[in-house]
This record gives sequence, C-alpha cells and structure tokens, in this order.
Amino acid sequence: MKAVFEAPDWEALRDEGRMAVDMHFHTNCSDSFTDVRQAVRLADERGVGLAVTDHNLIASLVKIKDEDLPVPVIPGMEVSTSDGPHILVYFYELTDLERFWYRYIRPRLQECPWLALRDCPTEALLDLLERENCVVSAAHPMGYLLSNKGVEVCIRKGYLSEDTAKRLDAYEVICSGMTRESNRSALAAAQRYGIGFTGGTDGHTLEEVGRVVTVSDASDTDEFLNDVLKHKVDVVGLEKTVPKKIRMASASCAKFIMHSPSTILVQSTQAVRSADRGARKAADTVREKAPDLDEIKTDLKGVRDELVDKGSEIGERIRDFRR
Repeated sequence: MKAVFEAPDWEALRDEGRMAVDMHFHTNCSDSFTDVRQAVRLADERGVGLAVTDHNLIASLVKIKDEDLPVPVIPGMEVSTSDGPHILVYFYELTDLERFWYRYIRPRLQECPWLALRDCPTEALLDLLERENCVVSAAHPMGYLLSNKGVEVCIRKGYLSEDTAKRLDAYEVICSGMTRESNRSALAAAQRYGIGFTGGTDGHTLEEVGRVVTVSDASDTDEFLNDVLKHKVDVVGLEKTVPKKIRMASASCAKFIMHSPSTILVQSTQAVRSADRGARKAADTVREKAPDLDEIKTDLKGVRDELVDKGSEIGERIRDFRR
C-alpha cells in the first residue's frame, strides 16, 4: 500500500491487468455540470473505473443503474456532515445505497441539497454506517483552504478525537484538489492511525476523470472494495494546477449560485458553529490551565513578599549606616 505522486499511466496499468478507479467524482446531480454518461465514456477511453460520489445525492447513479456500463462504476456518495467533515461512502450494492439514502440522508437534506445535512454530525453518521455493508473514507482530510471540511483538520483543532479517524476504513491520501503539503499530511496521518488509503480527483469537470486513481489487482468492484479494507491498494496521481483548480471552483460556484440564499444560510451557520467551537476550545484550555495559573500567582506573591522583606532589610541597614 503506497501513494505515488505522479500522473497515472492508464495504458500501463491496463496492460498489467490492474484495476484503477477514480474514487471521488461529481456530476450534475450535485455541484458539477458533468453528465454521468459523459464521465463514464471518458473513463472507458482512459481505461479506468469511476466512483460517482455526489454530495448527499445519488440521482446520477440511479439514472444509469439499468445500463450495461463499459467500466466498473462504484456506487458512492460524499456526505456533507453538519459539523464540517466530508465523508466518502462506497457501497457494494446500489440497492443498499438507495435504502440508506432514503432512510437517513433524504430527511436531512437542506434547500441546497449538497450542502451540510441537518442534524448529522460526523460521529452520528459513523454510527449509522457501522450497520451497513460499505467502505468509509475521509474526503480531503485536511479540509479545503481554512474550512473544517476534513476529518484530520477537525482533529487537529480539537473538535474531533483521534478515535474518530480510527473508526474510518481509510483516508483520501491523494485528492487532486488539495496541495501536496495537505496530501502528505493526510498520508502521514493515515499511516499513524493504521487505516487504509483511497485517492480520487474530487473532479467537477469532465477532463479530470482518472487523473488520480486507486489501484488494485482486483477483478471486480466487490474485490476492489475488499482490497481497500485489506490495505492492498496503491494510490497514484497528481494535484491539479492552479488554472485547473480555478476552472473547477468556477464550475462548482456556478451551481451554488442557483441556491444562493440557502447556500449563504448554511455556510454562515457552519461558520458560526466553527467560531463557537473555537471559543469553547479556548475556554476549556484556559480552565485546564487555571490550577497552573493559581500556582504561578502564589509563587509570584511569594517572590514579591520576599523582595519586600529584603527591601525593608536593606533600608534598615542604610539607615544604620547613616547614623
């Protein structure tokens, strides 16, 4: 199990008989304009599989479920939790994903359905997923920019415990939307926790298909997902260039504009919650340090009293000398 920061050689991987899957791709079902059939066709041309992982939604997967697809397509979803982190969930069977979505995700959708769910923090989502036949990975664990949209960044801020990471099957160790530094940090964290790897483009434009792949010796999607669990996969790919990141962000933002009132409300609510958690964390730190502060105050008082005594003694000696 390794992560290789280089452009994947699709033809070489195909010739080696290895299964390569872009495990993080968005369609026009959520915050992208890419049609799922176009993405599948390009994946076929490049010789890679595809995990369709729209935010909180599965309509693109349902649209192609009865079609004879030329490449492996893994039924997935990127869940936007109410406390920040994005969680990638891969199901072995689309019917199981549909059942899970109707029961637990659909009732929590907001007006802009691909933004943070209502009443679905990370730990609660993991509780629900423990009963499901699925593979769970943290998307872009270090979060985008200064956001809390990653498990690892929330752990480092003290919002989540390390036990949360250990409940996951994997971290996304190469996400092409992230920086190299962030991906290396995610990789080091996954190794520290002893969990598996996944990798994907977090693609929102068609050209991104397969630029980051998770690679296995599996012959079908069930075996492929089992290899993720068994730590028998490699991840190969590169981060997007700045112009490509701008194009991706532009495509995504255009979809958000369609739901601008809801977008502003949800994002503002999350920002307030983040600030509140930060303030609570700071207050807890002060309270934890309170005994030390009291001890320091006591020590300083002792030093002050000693200086006062010494000062009185010196003053007495000076007066005696003058006499």
